[in-house]
Amino acid sequence: MPPFESNHQQPQNKPFKQRKSFATRKQEVAGIKSKFPNKIPVIIERYEREKFLPPLDKTKFLVPHELTMTQFVTIIRNRMALLPTQAFYLLINNKGLGSMSLTMAQVYKEQQDEDGFLYMTYASQEMFGH
Repeated sequence: MPPFESNHQQPQNKPFKQRKSFATRKQEVAGIKSKFPNKIPVIIERYEREKFLPPLDKTKFLVPHELTMTQFVTIIRNRMALLPTQAFYLLINNKGLGSMSLTMAQVYKEQQDEDGFLYMTYASQEMFGH
């Protein structure tokens, strides 16, 4: 089942955390979890200096707990319509790559933000020199 996203679009000029207050984000997560208890609220944003990968049409995803990181990366690749030759990295909390064998529930348990969202940034390999 593909991730779900609301139709509400936010302006993309600032990162999600800067567009909404902590209290608003926390409240949003509480609402999501009460409506969708078996989904994980994920925010995926393009690395600010990314030049090669296209922007995603959505920022917020609701992801099933049992989905593996490998399956999730495949979904995101497909949404961007990347060629098999295009490199793509998904960083969790701007810290590092998650293990592809972990489920989203495991990643969420270890890496969720204090506001309740799981933050990810995608980029081509160019970003490792920043």
